[in-house]
Amino acid sequence: MNRIPYSALFLGLAGLIPFLWGTATEFSPALAQQGQDWFGPRFISPHIQLFYGTIILAFMSGVLWGFATKATGKVATTGYALSVLPALWVFFFVGGGPTSTAIYLITGYIGLLALDYMFWKQELAPPWWMQLRILLTLIVIACLAVVAF
Repeated sequence: MNRIPYSALFLGLAGLIPFLWGTATEFSPALAQQGQDWFGPRFISPHIQLFYGTIILAFMSGVLWGFATKATGKVATTGYALSVLPALWVFFFVGGGPTSTAIYLITGYIGLLALDYMFWKQELAPPWWMQLRILLTLIVIACLAVVAF
């Protein structure tokens, strides 16, 4: 496997901060209170995890769209069509209570990983892509599972 570029790894891991913070505030009432005092209730669990998880899942549609631009013909058409699925998933399924939202987001991230794999297998994503996506997805799912279960 190819090595993940430092900047992609650093920024990908930095993107986990809201998920990890939300998980920490779920398990520590003192930290949750401190976070609420400093930032307000939107920035502690479960709100931050669900809100940020929704944003990132929709954002990943744009990443996949970018991969589709590298293809031509039917592969490109299929890529464009599939790239909008994460954003549509969020639009149609996310927004109920915290438990159902977390479950739908977990399902969306698992589906996203399958799409990542498809684009990677077609060599439209960088060679190191799946190493990064598997790592990030596992952490995101673990954090969302705290809300879901």
